[in-house]
Amino acid sequence: MTRILVLYGTTHGQTRKISEVLAAEMRARGADVDLVDAAAHSPVLTAYAAVVVAASVHAGGYQRSVGRWVQANAAALRSRPTAFISVCLGVLQHDPAVDRELKAIIDRFVAANGWQPDVTKVVAGGLPYTRYNWFTRWAMKRIVRKAGGDIDTSRDYEYTDWDDVRRFAGVIVTMVAGRTSAGEARRPRGSSVDATKVDAHL
Repeated sequence: MTRILVLYGTTHGQTRKISEVLAAEMRARGADVDLVDAAAHSPVLTAYAAVVVAASVHAGGYQRSVGRWVQANAAALRSRPTAFISVCLGVLQHDPAVDRELKAIIDRFVAANGWQPDVTKVVAGGLPYTRYNWFTRWAMKRIVRKAGGDIDTSRDYEYTDWDDVRRFAGVIVTMVAGRTSAGEARRPRGSSVDATKVDAHL
């Protein structure tokens, strides 16, 4: 059975929830999955055939615990199939300028940490207004109002497309199965799955 690590960073809990759904779906598809919070543990990669890293965008970057772990394990990540999930709200705007900024955030993260994932996926997160402190609630309301989003701070909002997350779990399991098959063993090290083709099915 293929063993996959899902390592995540979360600030308000939505990325953890996304990672849990992703892990559950991969298990349902036959994978052996370990789910780890980067802020709590620093897993060793020798036991894993593949790795999924998930983190959420805050102030133009990701959780520091995720960045530190990726940087420390960059060489091992480059030797196995990997995927990166970037959780944010900007994807909901369908604005080319925002899309470019989101891509730039991802590019800076992977370049700074010496890692290039085989597949990258942007997933919409949530607005847990009731769990924010007053300043964060005020700041998020301002940002969301400009984007034409939900500004009733008396309730929480969840924008994650769960069917899309489950489909992506299938993409990962298929990718890992292909990379670890006898045929893939003959592929030169350093080659990767065509992320553009993979993303076309999401």
